[in-house]
Amino acid sequence: MFHVLKSPWENTLSAPFVIIEDSDEDFYVFLRALKNLEPDLESRYPLLRFREGDEALDYLLRQEEYHSLEAPLPVALLLDLNLPGTDGREIIQEIKQNSTLQPIPIIVLTTSSSPRDIETCYRHGANSYILKPMGAAKMQQTVQLLFQYWFHLTILPIIHDQFMS
Repeated sequence: MFHVLKSPWENTLSAPFVIIEDSDEDFYVFLRALKNLEPDLESRYPLLRFREGDEALDYLLRQEEYHSLEAPLPVALLLDLNLPGTDGREIIQEIKQNSTLQPIPIIVLTTSSSPRDIETCYRHGANSYILKPMGAAKMQQTVQLLFQYWFHLTILPIIHDQFMS
């Protein structure tokens, strides 16, 4: 199974794959779907989950309790839109306005099929917008396609953390 980091301070040299998802149910369905993927993917990209947008932004911007964090920035973000506090739309905007974080790919995985949400996300710099499918089999297929594209076909950027001294 994928290694889910227990905290952002957990010792890892690999850049994490960050998931910002407030629903435990959706998160665990996503994790179950990952089980069938190749085993070495988890060692290359450990998962780090945040349940709310404010904490995720603090982590990414190295603010508040994360100001002295010396861990790699994420290789990519999987983002739900409707989050407590700062929502996904605002997170996209914050990340893409920051020169250090801007190259991080943002994959929106949401239940919203609103044309306004889709346009807003792409306008602010989201790299992909995917609707959460209903049912475990469809979620499995979506997760496999997502990981095949983003972690096999795509060459991901190496993000240098300019926040660290």
